[in-house]
This record gives sequence, C-alpha cells and structure tokens, in this order.
Amino acid sequence: DPHPGDADAAAAADRAEFLTTFTFEIPPDAPAQAVSDAEAGESARTSELAREGSLLRLWMLDDHSRALGLWAAPDPEAMQAALTSLPLDKWMTVQTTPLTAHPSDPVAATRAG
Repeated sequence: DPHPGDADAAAAADRAEFLTTFTFEIPPDAPAQAVSDAEAGESARTSELAREGSLLRLWMLDDHSRALGLWAAPDPEAMQAALTSLPLDKWMTVQTTPLTAHPSDPVAATRAG
C-alpha cells in the first residue's frame, strides 16, 4: 500500500524519480534574519513542490545537517530547476541520483499482481 504522503502513482508514471541528498552549510556569519527568512521560504516552497507532485518524500538525517528527498520530474533539467528554486539553495550542496525501477521492488510487484 502507498504511504499516506505518497503522490498518486498514475500521476507520477510519466516522470522519472530522483533521490537527493542535501547537505546544509549555513555560514556562521550569515545574518540571523536572512537564515530565518530562507528557512520559512524553504518550508513554503517544499509545500508547493509537494502539491505539484514534484517532491514526494523528505527525511532529515540524524545529524540535522543533511536530508534525503524523493522527487519526480519529467527530466533532469526540470529536477535541477526544482532544486534551484529552493530558498536554501545557496547554502546547500545537493547530490542527485536518478532512480530506475528494480525488478524485485515489492511495491511494483504488489501493483502488478
């Protein structure tokens, strides 16, 4: 069964999935108000991307300086555009990995069966 936060599988069928690893590197001398504004903007923008079906899932890792994201986009260029639209973009490094279906994926097997 899909997770309650998962996007509609039919809507995502024509898009590729991407896994991102974000590493946040906010400089210690960054103005507090600029950081606060960027964090608020980040929250709003990720909500927009989720409503659009681009951001499927987001997890914070234990050290709180890194996060993982699961995304859907029609192509790598659209994926990059979504990432650079994030207000914290200037303070993070992003590793993006395109994903392909695995023949033993239990979700795909459940949907096919």
